[in-house]
Amino acid sequence: MIRKIIKYGDPVLEQYCDPVEEFDEPELHQLVADMFETMNDARGVGLAAPQVGLLKRLTVIDCSAGEDPEQKLVLINPEILETEGEQIGEEGCLSIPGFQGDVTRAQRVVVRARDAQGGSFEVEGDGLLARAILHENDHLNGVLFLRHLTPLKRELIKRKIRKLRKKGEWD
Repeated sequence: MIRKIIKYGDPVLEQYCDPVEEFDEPELHQLVADMFETMNDARGVGLAAPQVGLLKRLTVIDCSAGEDPEQKLVLINPEILETEGEQIGEEGCLSIPGFQGDVTRAQRVVVRARDAQGGSFEVEGDGLLARAILHENDHLNGVLFLRHLTPLKRELIKRKIRKLRKKGEWD
């Protein structure tokens, strides 16, 4: 089921998420499936639970845009263990559609997380995968990519969103 993606301005996007406590439950598996379907429908590479209105430490990532099932990644209660290097690249966010900006992120990241069955695992990401992991992990800590932009760029985006909201074009 495709869920509604929460847009910038909703306070849920800037709150710290609670750990997932219950694993291997039908509700959790359905949420994961819904999040992948929602992300793919919106043509994203990552989606965090707060973006669908849930304050849970859960994110889904697929850098293949649904083309390669092997690249589907579910990170529950992720912990960043290591970062290395630096990359600068354009980022956008499904909760801030139509806006992008250059963000500096680590080139490589190692994360420990749990899967939907509760099993612990580690994954290493490089390039786009590292960027996606760090971006989605930020969501779980109530941080939007806007915070990584220059103050001028951030203010320009916020001003444009305020105008869209006044015209009723931003829900």
